[in-house]
Amino acid sequence: GPSVLLAPVSFGLVGPSVLLAPVSFGLVGPSVLLAPDYPVRFVTDLEQAPPVRTARPVWERPGLLLPVAVLVVGLPLLVAAAALTARQWYPVLDLAMTEFRVRDVGTRDTPLIGLPGRIGEYPDQGSHPGPLSFYLLAPTYRLLGQTSWALQAGTVAIHLGAIAIALWIGWRRAGWRGVAVVAAMLALVLRGYGQVILTQPWNPYLPLVAWIVVLLAAWAVLCGDHLMLIPLVAAAVLCAQTHVPYLPLAVGMVALGLGTVVVHAWRSPPEARRRPLRTVAWAMGLGVVLWLPPVADQLTNRPGNISELIDHFGSPPEAAIGPGEGIRLALRHLDIWSGLGGQLAGTGRFVTAASTARGAVVLVIWLVAVAVAWRVGSRALKALHVVVGVALALGAVSMIRIFGRPWFYLTLWAWGVATVLVGAVVWTAVAWWQHRRPDGAARLATRVAQVAAGVAVLASGATAVAFADAHDPEERLSRAVGTLAAPTYEAVVEGVGAATGGDGRYVVRWSDAADIGSPGFGLLNELERRGLDVAADQYFHVPVTEHRVRPRAEADAQIHLATGGYIDVWRNVPDAVEVARFDARTPSERDEYAAVRARLVDRLEAAGASDLVPLVDTNLFGMSVDPRLTATDQSDLSRLIELGQPMVVFIAPPPADDDPDAL
Repeated sequence: GPSVLLAPVSFGLVGPSVLLAPVSFGLVGPSVLLAPDYPVRFVTDLEQAPPVRTARPVWERPGLLLPVAVLVVGLPLLVAAAALTARQWYPVLDLAMTEFRVRDVGTRDTPLIGLPGRIGEYPDQGSHPGPLSFYLLAPTYRLLGQTSWALQAGTVAIHLGAIAIALWIGWRRAGWRGVAVVAAMLALVLRGYGQVILTQPWNPYLPLVAWIVVLLAAWAVLCGDHLMLIPLVAAAVLCAQTHVPYLPLAVGMVALGLGTVVVHAWRSPPEARRRPLRTVAWAMGLGVVLWLPPVADQLTNRPGNISELIDHFGSPPEAAIGPGEGIRLALRHLDIWSGLGGQLAGTGRFVTAASTARGAVVLVIWLVAVAVAWRVGSRALKALHVVVGVALALGAVSMIRIFGRPWFYLTLWAWGVATVLVGAVVWTAVAWWQHRRPDGAARLATRVAQVAAGVAVLASGATAVAFADAHDPEERLSRAVGTLAAPTYEAVVEGVGAATGGDGRYVVRWSDAADIGSPGFGLLNELERRGLDVAADQYFHVPVTEHRVRPRAEADAQIHLATGGYIDVWRNVPDAVEVARFDARTPSERDEYAAVRARLVDRLEAAGASDLVPLVDTNLFGMSVDPRLTATDQSDLSRLIELGQPMVVFIAPPPADDDPDAL
């Protein structure tokens, strides 16, 4: 035919020479007719040459797509980390305690349990279950010089690792479309939690992004991706060890994943069981290894921390908030108009007020979506709804059992569940439309993924701009510690008062009228960072760790931080030398402090709570939990704490006894 003109033929005789005679042709049939009577073999160029590999676009190459996606989603965290280098941060209270433990990782005092919590009786309280967060913070902390900023950078590194794993799960489930959708979800989660929460290594905040990994990994396991059982266990252990409210949630999600894989293996033919059971073995082995430190603590201490946790939560010291308040609290975390819609106005919307009624509406919408998904949805969509349902049920039970004041940080994880719930509802709507219009199903899936990618880019970019104005936690107290630490160190080295110089042994103590010892822990941390041999009173052996306490008789002198009403007391202590002071209040703020204090005292006396009046000058934070206080009282207390009080550091001889109230 005419096509033969487009197919010049080159050939040789049968035998070795045929290798020298490749045939180049367009259509095989017509070209063969050129030599029907010759004993020849036609060999095409395509047979001789290696196959030509066409370049795949970036979005189809995980080795390129995933790093780019991590960079896009994690950009706000990187911007915040860079912005935080502009000022020196001085950790206080729990964050100082965290740095103590991260500094100890790899030494003979490597921590075996988590951060102390409101567990048991202070100061012999229990701690959160495990030290995994300290271990994960330590490499970045040491690599960047063991500064306080390195602690923040380590926090960002943990979140970036969780982001990478979540995006990898998205790729395994749906290629570039899965990456786009997960990226959009993560970008909204980061924006919702805000910069201050995501860049400080406080244990209630550290697992927030890892909890998203738990949810996505559990979903992937339910979809049949048994390998995702391993990141499910790893992320769940991180969450459970770092903050105890995650413990029942993490156990429930791991049980769901393990049960799914085991049941699938049981129903499979014998030859198909080896791979999923091997994954189960690896996951369980990983879980056992990660729980070895808390178990070692339990076996070597009396009482062990595990025993303290069981005793505390088995017999709580206060009544639980109960089903009514617990369910209302759970519904408030489903108010996506406040949590997600509010992100159009700024970041940090997951810690603002939310509505129970709007949350109830979202719950109803989700239930409708579940019904629709069971009629028209895929296995993957149904699996996502199962994960959301289990997480909601576990979360509601957890909230019902909260005892004491339901602090906002106890339930921040619920916003992650709410975000995944929204994703499940949107996916259900798409599936319903695809069921009605099957001819455009693939095109719609692509469009949705493209929109998700756009949301991820826009949300991440806007959040990065907001995070550029980064703030440190507890900036007032951080400034106070920074102002006090340098002159205190210099006075100690110079041998002022009872100090014996840089080689002396010192006990750091504090009398704090407002901030439950926060600046005292911070001062101890900074003096240790500068190389002084400092320790706290034995009374604080749990908060500062056992090897950071010292009998007073073994100290050459004490470094004492006094605040508020305690300053005048210490100015009258014999041989106490004032070496540093701090008061950030302006004259007008001092006047405001006096006015607020006076009206608070008047109200307390008028209400018959005169026994609380002395605490106004000695323990503001402690009195804030008294049930007799009205909302107006609480407002005034908050304002007094916010305004702050003067602080002074004294160097004095060590106390003669171990009475915590002794001067």
